[in-house]
Amino acid sequence: MQDKVIIIVGATGGIGSALTRKLASTGTRLVLVARDMVRLAALAEELSGEVLTVPCDITDPQQVKLLIEKTISHFGQIDVLVNSAGAGILQPYNNVEPADLAKMLDINLKGSFYTTQAVAIEMQKRKSGHICNVVGILGKHSMGMASAYCASKFGVVGFSKSMAEELKRFNIKFTLFYFGGVDSPFWDNVKLKVDRKKMLSTETAANAIFFALSAEPQAVPMEINIQPDSHLFF
Repeated sequence: MQDKVIIIVGATGGIGSALTRKLASTGTRLVLVARDMVRLAALAEELSGEVLTVPCDITDPQQVKLLIEKTISHFGQIDVLVNSAGAGILQPYNNVEPADLAKMLDINLKGSFYTTQAVAIEMQKRKSGHICNVVGILGKHSMGMASAYCASKFGVVGFSKSMAEELKRFNIKFTLFYFGGVDSPFWDNVKLKVDRKKMLSTETAANAIFFALSAEPQAVPMEINIQPDSHLFF
């Protein structure tokens, strides 16, 4: 992965920061994306190598456009996109307010769509690229208390597979990651009673993404599904 330009959206989150630290020592050129510039700067200070930080609200298409422009201006290309940003609302369907649903669709679905779309346009020009969308297991399996969240994540799977069909002739790979519960800040504001000690670690998730990015050129790891043995979906 030497010299590849990798955009990590949600770089300051649990999975994003674990992946960032893992990639930093491999000679990749990193573009770290999150809304909080202070946290981005703190993360970048830990790292060696070439790092560009771009504060961005991915729910705003104009900010996403500016992210792409800054990346191309600084590095000249985009080889990989990792979409690891997301938000969760887990509560009974009849307690889901319109604002709750809008938030899930804006961040999880629209934000992922905007970044994937913008990056894919650049990759198509070079006829090369790899897009990794961290969906989560609730983008493949439904669960009670997660109607709004599942709606947003099932949508990510739908557009990703559709884009993958359009872009495969341009040598652009898609990998979808269906992680089960990951012990990350995602759960800090979730009111459900969960045992975070039995969840996957952020390092486990980062290792899976690293594996997909390290695959030989002709290999396409289309889907990776990893769940904790305490809570399995088949």
